[in-house]
Amino acid sequence: MTTQLPIQNDLSDGAFINRLRSGDAAAYETLVKVSAGRMLAVARRFLRNDEDAQDAVQEAFIQAFKALPEFEARCALTTWLHSITVRSCLMKLRRQRSRNESSIEALLPQYASDGHRVSPGSAWGNGETEAMATESRDLIRKCIDKLPGDYRNILMLRDIEEMDTREVATQLEISESLVKTRLHRARQALRTLLEPHILGASL
Repeated sequence: MTTQLPIQNDLSDGAFINRLRSGDAAAYETLVKVSAGRMLAVARRFLRNDEDAQDAVQEAFIQAFKALPEFEARCALTTWLHSITVRSCLMKLRRQRSRNESSIEALLPQYASDGHRVSPGSAWGNGETEAMATESRDLIRKCIDKLPGDYRNILMLRDIEEMDTREVATQLEISESLVKTRLHRARQALRTLLEPHILGASL
């Protein structure tokens, strides 16, 4: 009889992966127990509704189980599951996307004909990153949620999930140059949304 691996075992262990590939039910159970919490945490960063997050994780497990026989272990199993979870969340977000989603243009810096910025505002002191660090996670998340979906997703993938540009491009099925352009615009827009709170806190 096949015994279940201890929870603390490395999920990338070759023997464990072979058991998954062979359809070992106990190995599947271990995988769910070890990974579900982390996958749900990822899903909750993308999907504010807890029910949606749980649905996305369930769908991610279904996709992973179907693909496990072909898993070649070119990356860590946890990294692979993270990627599948993110993809599941993005698919759900695409289905939920509002047709009346606002444009990002109003949140971007405006420039006059002479090239100078219109209403540049005050400086943030030691830089945007440090200023943002003084704000609560809830405030930053609320501001990120106000961004249009295409920009919000790129910001989440690049700055929150810490994927590189190539990985983001693969997940979203767009070019790397478009990822860089949208990420720059998303950061500008997020700064605009955070600026009143940051400057108000510094007064």
